[in-house]
Amino acid sequence: MLERFIKLNPSSPGLDYALYLQGLVNFNDNLGILGKFASQDLSERDQQAARDSYQSFKQLVDQFPRSVYAEDATVRMNYIVNSLAAYEVHVARYYYRRGAYVAAANRAQQAVQEFQYSPAVEEALVIMARSYDRLGLVELRDDAQRVLQKNFPNSRFAGEAITPSDKPWWKIW
Repeated sequence: MLERFIKLNPSSPGLDYALYLQGLVNFNDNLGILGKFASQDLSERDQQAARDSYQSFKQLVDQFPRSVYAEDATVRMNYIVNSLAAYEVHVARYYYRRGAYVAAANRAQQAVQEFQYSPAVEEALVIMARSYDRLGLVELRDDAQRVLQKNFPNSRFAGEAITPSDKPWWKIW
């Protein structure tokens, strides 16, 4: 309904509000009743709704920078970017635990490249270093650790970047 209004009324004085509503609808999409009770995080859901929400908010901020909704849209856009980065790290962590080190390194690298200013980058660098270590790629491991130390000198992950206790999920001994 909102998409139709936006397409049919591109010069409406309420277009900024319609874009804001469209962003909010997508922002809260697919939570469902169980998601609300379980306090499900945005980074654990399908990311298409988050991307759609980001696009609506971005269009609002770009077209109507002085709108009363622009400030809130900007805050929500930052939250969405951080959630998208957290999702990439969540998937990289899953792959790492399953012993799929190439997939884990690729997903973590994608998070570092796409979301450079997100807090999730710190853990992504650790996953990259661990994955490269498991794959025997010493030079890449050292590069990832160097970037981690340079950008996060007081990282809570710094001491545990490479640990001998890391085992594949299927090894219980």
